[in-house]
Amino acid sequence: MPPTIIEGRLADITGVRHGQIAIDNGVITAVGTQLGKTTHVFGDSCLIFAGMGDIHIHAREDITGKEMHKETFACVSAAALHGGVLHVADMPNNPAAPIDDASYTAKEALLQKQNLPVVFTLYGGIGPGTKPLTRNVPYKAYMGPSVGDLYFSSLEQLDATLANYVGRVVSFHCEDPVFLEKHKGAATHEDRRPAECELSATRFALAMIEKYRLVGKLCHYSVGDGLALIRAAKAKGLSVTAEVTPHHVFFDTAQITPANRQAMQMNPPLRAPSDRAAMLKAMRDGTADYLATDHAPHTLAEKARGVSGQPHLDTYGPFVTWLIVEQGFTPERIAAICSANPGTFVNPYQKEKWGRLLPGYVGSLTVLDLKTPLTIRREKLKTKCGWSPFEGVTFPGSVAAVFVGGRVYV
Repeated sequence: MPPTIIEGRLADITGVRHGQIAIDNGVITAVGTQLGKTTHVFGDSCLIFAGMGDIHIHAREDITGKEMHKETFACVSAAALHGGVLHVADMPNNPAAPIDDASYTAKEALLQKQNLPVVFTLYGGIGPGTKPLTRNVPYKAYMGPSVGDLYFSSLEQLDATLANYVGRVVSFHCEDPVFLEKHKGAATHEDRRPAECELSATRFALAMIEKYRLVGKLCHYSVGDGLALIRAAKAKGLSVTAEVTPHHVFFDTAQITPANRQAMQMNPPLRAPSDRAAMLKAMRDGTADYLATDHAPHTLAEKARGVSGQPHLDTYGPFVTWLIVEQGFTPERIAAICSANPGTFVNPYQKEKWGRLLPGYVGSLTVLDLKTPLTIRREKLKTKCGWSPFEGVTFPGSVAAVFVGGRVYV
């Protein structure tokens, strides 16, 4: 078969230019002009990115089958494609957490037999007394109680366990369990998990990254005062990156009402308007490295019982158009936080190379149309949990198409 040749405005970390991409056998073989007969052409309202990746999602499927009522690997794949996301990294806080070779392999087997178009990377879990797997995987450490049972009751307990993970890739959920206990009787969710919980945990996580030479990542960062700590750690030479979520840059405490309070609950919680502005700035200036959703597909019934989290995969691409059109993000910066940096994170664990519009990289692309607005409607969502905090919101653009190994999905 002849190669697939896609033409339009190509957006990479090096800039935006009009050109063509040739894809053969699922791999980019050339990027340039006059590469042959064009099979797909996108107009000037569109930007073509290397396949976008969300490196923090919760698929909920495991060997127990206990939580498949709200999301499965297949539903994640469908929601991700709908939102322009071509690869995801799934967190380990399942009922049967993948904390050793046997449990990790069992979860992996469930995934592999489904042959889904979206590529998954699986995190291994770190819990009290666990040790690294015999294979190379990324890890997640929950400092304090969140959703699931994979967490530590004290920072000293986590320190002792991390001694087993010298040099590994470890992502941290930064909430100090001591401060969570201190504030557990507060009136609101935000007050029960105040900024000092995240700040204390950030200092500890950075100390652990330095002590055990970890390749560290701070998940779903939300507190503006903590960004100086991250900048200082990077300047010092520590290997640390940070995520920011859509909800922490779109919503804040000023938007919480009695009617939406349950839907607007997540860990860490929404912060003040000044924190929201600080997270946007951090994504612009490079302090934050990834747009990662923390896609948490709990049902509305579970939300009514006080479960934390929001689903965001369906709306990833439209949300990115809001960053570009209404928040002034350059296409180059979007290419970094949505494509190149997520690709760099997952590439050690994948057969193909993700994140760039270059020969040798996977021929999977995300095409965003910046001039075709999209209003988020519940009936159009692919996530099994069936709702979105963005319902009724009109984003300035939409996903025009995605390509999986050169095959187009519209």
